[in-house]
Order: sequence, then structure tokens, then C-alpha cells
Amino acid sequence: MTHSLTLVFSSFLGFLQVYLILLLVRVSLTWFPSVNWYSQPFYSLSRLTDPYLKVFRGIVPPLIGIDISPILGFILLQCVMQIFSNIGLGT
Repeated sequence: MTHSLTLVFSSFLGFLQVYLILLLVRVSLTWFPSVNWYSQPFYSLSRLTDPYLKVFRGIVPPLIGIDISPILGFILLQCVMQIFSNIGLGT
């Protein structure tokens, strides 16, 4: 594989790793009801992560009042990361 293609895959993988951390922070903060999602930096965080999480909210209904749909989002993101990691390594 060419060096430039390897660089593209590793850059995209790095972006996905950062995005996964942002998702973890976003989901973790939902446990704190005092977070004002309309103030910074929470507003920017929700604007970055909510479109991705909304895709999965329609697939899995809340279970006993708990939204477990982000789990699907994490699983899909980690699968994509694994695929890009394998492609980037040439395995």
C-alpha cells in the first residue's frame, strides 16, 4: 500500500478515536441532570455527537426508561475503526 494511502487510513482512524472519546464524554454527561446543554462547551459537544447518536435512537427503544441506543453507536464505530486499522496495516 502506498504511503499516502496509509496516511489517509491512519488519519481517519485517529479522527474516529477522537470522535469515540467525544461520544463517551457526551453519553457520560447525560448522567448529570445539572448539565446545561445550551452553554459552552456542552453545546458544541452535543452538536458534534447528537446527529450520530440520533441514528440509533430510532432503532432501539428505551429499556425501562434507559436509552441503550448509544451502545449500538459505539459498537458500529469500533467495528469501523477495526476495519480501517486492518486495512491500514495491510492485514
